[in-house]
Amino acid sequence: MRRRKNDQVGDPRGPHNGRMTNQAGSVGSVNVVHETLKTPARYTAIDKRPADGPVDVSELGLVTDTQCDTRIHGGVDKAVYAYAAEDAAWWSRQLDREIRPGQFGENLTVAGVDVTNAVIGELWRVGGPQHGILLEVRLPRTPCSNLSWHMGIHRFHHTFDESGRVGAMLKVLDGGTVRAGASIRVEHRPSHGVTVRQVSDGLTPEQARLLLDSGLDLADDVRGWAERAGTRNRR
Repeated sequence: MRRRKNDQVGDPRGPHNGRMTNQAGSVGSVNVVHETLKTPARYTAIDKRPADGPVDVSELGLVTDTQCDTRIHGGVDKAVYAYAAEDAAWWSRQLDREIRPGQFGENLTVAGVDVTNAVIGELWRVGGPQHGILLEVRLPRTPCSNLSWHMGIHRFHHTFDESGRVGAMLKVLDGGTVRAGASIRVEHRPSHGVTVRQVSDGLTPEQARLLLDSGLDLADDVRGWAERAGTRNRR
């Protein structure tokens, strides 16, 4: 497991006691459901394709997108799914096949932003302040068997998960519109330093305590994982 030193300090922003950052990237494509498909087990909206033009974004995500099983997918903490073009390129080399935008079911294919090592609670400004959107990194994706079916690779969702390159689920703090080519600026990065990948890999007791003591309004799943990891340290 890769570990990141928790050395980020700076200007407080409410409960997010971290720092401002100038890291910038861009949206390569905005992807919405192409068609709902039936797998052997269930219906799925994993077939995402690039949209033409701007797409409205509300508290529950891209308005022209959909989720089939809302018990697992969607909701305010999983409103938008982002995946890095750089990680998609890595998979293309590993699998020796093209990985098109939206291939993994992501809403935003992004470039120049380290999604895998984004810090839980990180804030992304996508587009301008007037019509753009503000997103918060909430948790890693937990892939299900729909991904294996969509890729045509047996148990690929386990391989995807074990790679650590799972992408990030985002909460919409400010709605608006998003389009391909929009800028992405990391506006704030909490000082606890715990990343999407570290949560996906499984929290250590130390990382769990950093999250629980951060003062962040953690996603329920993340808080649950952190509390269980912290309990292991007390046994």
